[in-house]
Amino acid sequence: MTQIIRVVDYDVIFLSYDEPNAEENYTDLCSKIPWAKRVHGVEGSDAAHKACAELSETDRFITVDADNIIDLNFIEQEIEFKDGTDTSKVVISWCGKNKINGLVYGNGGLKLWPKEYVRNMRTHENADPSNPNAQVDFCWDAHYIQMNTIFSDVMNNATPHQAWRAGFREGVKMALDQGIKPTLKELHSGYWHNLHRLWIWCMVGADVQNGLWAVLGARAGLYKTMCTDWNYHQVRDFQYLNDLWENEYASIDESNLLNLCCEYTQELKIKCRAPVASPFDPEQSRFFKTVYQVPPRVKTQPFLITK
Repeated sequence: MTQIIRVVDYDVIFLSYDEPNAEENYTDLCSKIPWAKRVHGVEGSDAAHKACAELSETDRFITVDADNIIDLNFIEQEIEFKDGTDTSKVVISWCGKNKINGLVYGNGGLKLWPKEYVRNMRTHENADPSNPNAQVDFCWDAHYIQMNTIFSDVMNNATPHQAWRAGFREGVKMALDQGIKPTLKELHSGYWHNLHRLWIWCMVGADVQNGLWAVLGARAGLYKTMCTDWNYHQVRDFQYLNDLWENEYASIDESNLLNLCCEYTQELKIKCRAPVASPFDPEQSRFFKTVYQVPPRVKTQPFLITK
């Protein structure tokens, strides 16, 4: 007998921290899913997801990150597993489409978590020091099902701070190999999907509000990770990132933003062999988004029944 997981059967939890558009997006979510719940302001990604697990009254729960606007068709989704499949560690991840650069992948997308798995996992600030893979991301022992369908828009450009932080975090995380800082050779021989996403974060976005702040953040994150001895584990600490913003970026005049982005160009070319130049202007960014073809994520796992 097959097992069917229906999205509508599970708690939907809006997960917010300090996002400037959180209230607006939560109102939108509740207009579409009135039974949605909320976890707000919990420090640390591991602790925040555990708070979701404690709030959930179902054996699985769906997280909606606070910068997401969901497609109502999401609640109609059903996933069928082959007979005998162990789904106790299965995390289902749907794509989100990023407002800044048009990228489509799991960053910010909707996720369906097994409650007991989340209660027992140790990631981010709660990671075992002997497990380097879990320091800035979720456990690699989970079975991630990466769906190709887009069910949310990621709106992470409401303010310069939000856009910069989004870019900075991806500039760091897209450079890592399963959560670990690579050598330069390993960076360029790693998972090409992430490498291409990294270059796009460093180039595209000037056509939307605050998009160049995200480009600056991505370049700064990549530079600090690959070109300095900075402790990249700090990318998991939102208070650290907020302090970094206040101390180094908040006072920047927007008229100087493009020049600051360009200051990273030669360093990233020489030290990272990054194929970056002056960021795309608004017209070039719009053109990129028009022609960019989203690569499919990991092929459907053999324990799924496809229709």
